[in-house]
Amino acid sequence: MQLEAHELTCIRGGKTVFEALSLVAESGKGVLLTGPNGAGKSSLLRVLAGFIPPASGGIALAGGPADTPVAEQCHFVGHLNGIKRALTISENLSFWAGYLGGGEVGQALETFALGALADIPAALLSAGQARRLGLARLALAPRPVWLLDEPSVSLDTASRKILSGVIRDHLKEGGIVLAATHAPLGVSFASELKMGVRKGKGT
Repeated sequence: MQLEAHELTCIRGGKTVFEALSLVAESGKGVLLTGPNGAGKSSLLRVLAGFIPPASGGIALAGGPADTPVAEQCHFVGHLNGIKRALTISENLSFWAGYLGGGEVGQALETFALGALADIPAALLSAGQARRLGLARLALAPRPVWLLDEPSVSLDTASRKILSGVIRDHLKEGGIVLAATHAPLGVSFASELKMGVRKGKGT
């Protein structure tokens, strides 16, 4: 399986964020997105996830189901955790399991060390616990492509190790990971895409 982006251009608010950007991410390998704030890392991930339509260019997942849009084969984790504060941790994960088409809530709780907190309302969680709950969607319905935007924000050392292990396991199983981060993730990425703000281009 191979994620391919060809000559992508992203325009937001009438301004070109990046243009003519191409990349290839292969099965079992990760791509690290680096660059200063405003370089377009988050925008690129959101374009790949289908949240922002590209002004030009195309995206394809070679080797994936031909009748399934690329966006539906991706897990996207952005700056927000996507949780409902009034629901418990288990209820949040049950909602996401249903929305994503199935998944083992118990396994997700175990993977991200949330089992002891399963019945606690999300409103009472610390920033790190809430982040782990947001990341736990990765352990629900399988998706070949993971798009991670600063995934380690608010995580302590132990939680960062959990995240690193989950990413490594996904890659070992043939998954694809694109991650934008300013902090080390403890994962060896096969390639790095340096994005710069000059002229709005990805380099």
